[in-house]
Parts: sequence; C-alpha cells; structure tokens
Amino acid sequence: MKNIKILHTADLHLDSAFEALPAGKAAIRRAEQRELLSRLAELARSERADIVLLAGDIFDGGGTYFETGAEFVRCLRDMSVPVFIAPGNHDPYDARSPYAKLDIPQNVRIFTERDVECAELPELGVRVYGAAFTGSTDGPDITNIRTERAEGTWNILCAHGEVGFDPVNEQALSASGLDYAALGHIHKASGLRRSGGTWYSWPGCPEGRGFDECGEKGILQIDIDGETVKAGFIPTAARRYEKLRVEPGADADRKS
Repeated sequence: MKNIKILHTADLHLDSAFEALPAGKAAIRRAEQRELLSRLAELARSERADIVLLAGDIFDGGGTYFETGAEFVRCLRDMSVPVFIAPGNHDPYDARSPYAKLDIPQNVRIFTERDVECAELPELGVRVYGAAFTGSTDGPDITNIRTERAEGTWNILCAHGEVGFDPVNEQALSASGLDYAALGHIHKASGLRRSGGTWYSWPGCPEGRGFDECGEKGILQIDIDGETVKAGFIPTAARRYEKLRVEPGADADRKS
C-alpha cells in the first residue's frame, strides 16, 4: 500500500472577536490569525503532504472579513494537493456560511451533509469520508459509519467532534473499518489514540486565543506507512499564552 502523509488541523476560529482586547489590538490578533493560513500552505509544500484535512471550526462564525475570505481561498489554492473540510459547530454549512459564498478552488472538497459522504483518490489509494455540521447543534452522523475495505486503499475520516460524546465514540470508531479519523473541537491536543483497528486524534487549536488555551499549539503530521500510523506535532503559533506563578516576596528578595 502507498505511504500517505497528511496534515491535520482544526479549530483555527478565524475572525474571533477577541472581546477582552481593545478594538485595535483585536484587529491585530485577527490579522495574526490569517497568517496561520499562509503557514499551513507553506507546510503543505515543505512537508510534501499528500492530503490536508481541516476538521471544522476554521471560522469562528458565519460572518467573515473580506481579507480573511480572500486569504483563505488563496492559501487553499496554494496548497495544490487535495484538501478536505468538515464544517464544525462554529462554521456549519448552510447557504449563509463562508463556504457557500467563497470561490473555493477545485482541489478542495467541502463536506456539506450530516450524512457521511465519500471522496475517492485512486491515485493515492485513499478514500476520505466526511460529514458536516449543518447547524450549530446539528452535528455529523457517523455512529453507523462502515467503510469498504479494499486492497491497497486507506480509509480516512474527517469530522468535527470529540470522542466520548455522541455521535463520536470509540465503539463506533472501532467498528468503522477506518484507518485514521481526523477529528476536531477540543482545543487541547489529544495525542494519537486507537480504538480497535482505528487510529484517531484531534490536534487542538493551532494558536491560543486566551489564557484558557495555554502552551504550545500546532498541527499534526500523520504518516500512514504499511500497518503503522504515526503522528508528529508541528508548532504553528505566533503567540503563546502562559500562566506564571510569582511567589510572594520574590521581588523584594531580588532588591535586597
């Protein structure tokens, strides 16, 4: 079977409000978020990815700035490899969503239904399954997903959801026949996990937006090689939030 390299990210939350910041600084942070898109496109090229998976909440809401939409389209086109997007609860697919309004490049497939759809990439020996949120509470129905096993073909899922809450659970993943499930929603990376023969993970957000999202943030590089699935972490954050504990009297001790 052909070895496959995947870039997996989720939860960019582009055009977040940053309500705790003054208007000018909030605008700066939104501009920095847009720079994530360029970094993703560059990583797709430099890491020689075969596929890019965007597992939902790419946008923070249905309204986007013109600059964000234009940069999003440009960077998707620059990736020049198959890109799959599974809209999440913050950016569900409907007639008013950015996905429906933007001029999406031909290398990109957006899943638009709650029911699982399948896209075949015979040149790579991959089937990509996916489903979308179609409303903020209308999540993808993947509980009964069953993939077709075929010689020389990998089965991959792209969906927004967390394991442990319906419709995403380990029992469903174990019975699915999937080789890898690329998930999203939780902003802290899960690490690579396994249920039955299915490996799965969520990468966390690629950049923190506040002190509830501390530490190093990034995306995942997934390598599927023979019977093995490996995950590598690639840092992407321009800014990093940390909480530091200052002991009482520490400043006074330094002055004495």
